[in-house]
Amino acid sequence: MVIVVVDGYNMIGAWNELEKLREIDIGQARDRLIELMAEYQAYSGHRVIIVFDAYYVRGMESKLKASKVEIIYTKEKETADECIEKLVKKLKNVKTQVYVATSDYAEQRTIFGQGALRKSARELYLELQDIERQIKENIQTHKEMKPQSKIHLDKEILEKFERMRRGEM
Repeated sequence: MVIVVVDGYNMIGAWNELEKLREIDIGQARDRLIELMAEYQAYSGHRVIIVFDAYYVRGMESKLKASKVEIIYTKEKETADECIEKLVKKLKNVKTQVYVATSDYAEQRTIFGQGALRKSARELYLELQDIERQIKENIQTHKEMKPQSKIHLDKEILEKFERMRRGEM
């Protein structure tokens, strides 16, 4: 199993689209990151956990699940880095490979020591772009595929059937 733990505000600060949204409304930037990571999870099949500091969201620690992506808001005086380090210790085992998505160099060094691998913000962003491109290609290929009919009919009759199917007759 592969688990990707994402430092939420680190990604928001590193990706142009999210940075612009943050300037308008931090909540929109968080929601967009969650959407992007849900798409990543659906396509890759990896478990995704996003960790946000309580710095921007005051209150008690909470865990949510949106679009099958796990979202953790840390306790009020706990940083995302501390929470991520605890998660890596808890999740890392022989059957599980943990990646931590962060561009924080100090955090990268710490998680390496615990046996996790890292993805920089740029690497994750490029992966997301590649997934988006592959999805578009799959959609285009699917659109171009025409079902093979076992009954050979001329084009005129097929067009009439298609209009009937669409309710145009």
